[in-house]
Amino acid sequence: MKRFAFAGRTCLITGASSGIGAALALDLAKRKAVLALLDRDAEGLSRVADLAREVGAGSVTTYVIDLSDGGDRLDLAAEIASRHGGVDLLINNAGVTLTGTFEQNRMADFDWLLEINLHAVIRMTKAFLPQLLARPGSHVVNVSSLFGLIGPPGQVAYATSKFGVRGFSDALRHELEPRGVGVTVVHPGGIKTNIAANARLSGADPDGEQAEQARRFAETALTMPPAEAARQIVAAIQARRPRLVITREAKAADWLVRLTPTRWWQLSQRLARRRDLT
Repeated sequence: MKRFAFAGRTCLITGASSGIGAALALDLAKRKAVLALLDRDAEGLSRVADLAREVGAGSVTTYVIDLSDGGDRLDLAAEIASRHGGVDLLINNAGVTLTGTFEQNRMADFDWLLEINLHAVIRMTKAFLPQLLARPGSHVVNVSSLFGLIGPPGQVAYATSKFGVRGFSDALRHELEPRGVGVTVVHPGGIKTNIAANARLSGADPDGEQAEQARRFAETALTMPPAEAARQIVAAIQARRPRLVITREAKAADWLVRLTPTRWWQLSQRLARRRDLT
């Protein structure tokens, strides 16, 4: 397939009010893309839309939708088709996380996370698939995670969803590429977003040790600016790359789990202890 050209193409981004989604909106706006932005945060979404217009977006429409409600998004697809003629680029970026071990996790919270992180990706792709197939050279981007490559303790729900996004994307790519639609799966590592700080607490004390660990993790491990992550994602879309791993730590973890699929966690803990002693 030819390189993806953004000017004048309609790009739909979920989770667009902050973090990577907002950074993607602004990056694509500078490339004269037409933007359809979706998030449940109306105020944040409006702010990003105004910034996108200022930096050159072809046009911007916003949709205040909570992806946890389980909707099939067919009405949304019909509205965007009416306004824009269809979607050329679908970026499934919205995501949430959950604190606590699997034993502590309430099933209602587990299901809430799966609905947003995995089922919404599937529902959005299904709803917009006819438009994508009707527009040759279109593209789908599904944002997985470092935890779609590795499954550490304390991240059972999140890893379940992100491994699901990875498998969905890989299989979907093999179906769609022969029909002229590209698929990129993205595995970001420590991007400085609000996802860890805003994690839902499931069976954990909001003022307890687990909550404090989540806050410390957000401060120390999430360091890459969202704009840099967006730049790499946009470059991957343009080049039609099937897979993108972002941050040095994520690439190292990907290498480690390939090297030792069943003992990578023990090895990583041993390496961390040695580093702390030096």
